[in-house]
Amino acid sequence: MTVTPDTADATDTPDAADTPHAADTPDLSFLDAPGLTAAFVEETRPRAHGAGLDPYEYARVTAALTSLHDWPSACRAAGRRHAEAAGRAEAEGRTVTAGTGYRAAARWFHFACLLPHPDRAAAARAATEADEAMRRALALLEPDARRVEGEGFAGWLRRPRAAVAGGLPVVLVVPGTDSGKEEFHAVAEALLARGLAVLAIDGPGQGVLAAVSTQEPDYHRIVARALDALDADAGLDLDRVAVIGLSLGGHHAAKAAAHEPRVRAAALVSGPYRLDWDGLVPFVTATLAQRCGGLDAARAFARRIDLTALAPTITTPLLVVEGGQDGIPGVTPATALAEHAPDAELLLVPHGNHLLGTALADWLPATADWLATRLAADGTPGDRG
Repeated sequence: MTVTPDTADATDTPDAADTPHAADTPDLSFLDAPGLTAAFVEETRPRAHGAGLDPYEYARVTAALTSLHDWPSACRAAGRRHAEAAGRAEAEGRTVTAGTGYRAAARWFHFACLLPHPDRAAAARAATEADEAMRRALALLEPDARRVEGEGFAGWLRRPRAAVAGGLPVVLVVPGTDSGKEEFHAVAEALLARGLAVLAIDGPGQGVLAAVSTQEPDYHRIVARALDALDADAGLDLDRVAVIGLSLGGHHAAKAAAHEPRVRAAALVSGPYRLDWDGLVPFVTATLAQRCGGLDAARAFARRIDLTALAPTITTPLLVVEGGQDGIPGVTPATALAEHAPDAELLLVPHGNHLLGTALADWLPATADWLATRLAADGTPGDRG
């Protein structure tokens, strides 16, 4: 059965004119397949670890699930518990505890949005809750963080705590199909620790923008707008810009490296080289359909995810990070990009899964160092401990 969130109201029901035709709506019956709930919980465990969720809390939250229809409400309940505790701490002046609690809440609210769940209104509320919780966390823990938004993007610019001489290099963090700016906190922390400013964004069809926009295959245009929005920001060196993209964001990072002249380097983590719609599993096609505006739009989007012709033209330095255990049907991994782009390096972690949550120590420090080195004025990593 579908759980109706306790905060639902009449405004969550779409007008008939806004409802996609049944033929263009994904079949979500696979969510009821026997054994899928347990498989999804286990498959998502490394991703939760990589995103910073406490593994024991993840086990407690997911232990009682008997249907994936209940996943969003379980994650939102966990997010609300953290947000309420953070609110009490904030009222008592315990700033660090409050900020840490809001940050945990943001991650849980984001995880409520991962599924191609039929209740898209609830997903939109959870994404808004994640965005607000992250705002409150940064206001307490990093008050100099700045909201940056414009046409097709919204995110946060964060700066390293340690003083840095001269203008700060900037790394743009690009999420994937069902991800958002609240997920890759470990990535941002690794970059900040090396003296790099970080702009983590939601783009079209992602995070807080998923309810009001659809996914964009020409994501380099979004990257360009985000960088344009930083022009007036004092203390940034926009001659030293890099992009790190995760999952589908890896494809977007490669296109940004090809088309955006301000991008000096790009790292691709579990990024696709090409998508084959007919080979994709229902979970992925349903997710794309919801994020792209229907099945037909998703098929057209998938056809555009192909770096075959572009790869030989990308002269920007690339680092392709792949897990040897990452094998999503219908997805050609970006290892092919490492073979065909002129200045590409491959970091292959044999025991890594998709997004390498099973192998953080084997890729994240090295990738952060690689980016810092490419952006350093003297060519050395900016490790600040």
